Amino acid sequence: MSFNRESSNYGRNTGVGGSKSGNKSLYRGSSTSKPVEIGKQYEVEITEISRQGDGVARVQGFVMFIKNGKVSQNVKVQVERVGARFATATPVA
Repeated sequence: MSFNRESSNYGRNTGVGGSKSGNKSLYRGSSTSKPVEIGKQYEVEITEISRQGDGVARVQGFVMFIKNGKVSQNVKVQVERVGARFATATPVA
């Protein structure tokens, strides 16, 4: 039996056990609408710090980077930019 791309199911979701990608990639490459919008304000909890030093929060699983955010901080933010996989926001005074 040979295994080549055309004849094997290697690396493909065969329907057993549900989605192979899980919830982490819920919005990755998806054409569905995002749970945040530019200009709107949201109350979020910052759960971690990014490599660039921004706070990281999630709204319905969608990643949001918060400028000058600190871990465990609950903050009201305004969305500045929404991309395919994440949004950026700034704290509201």
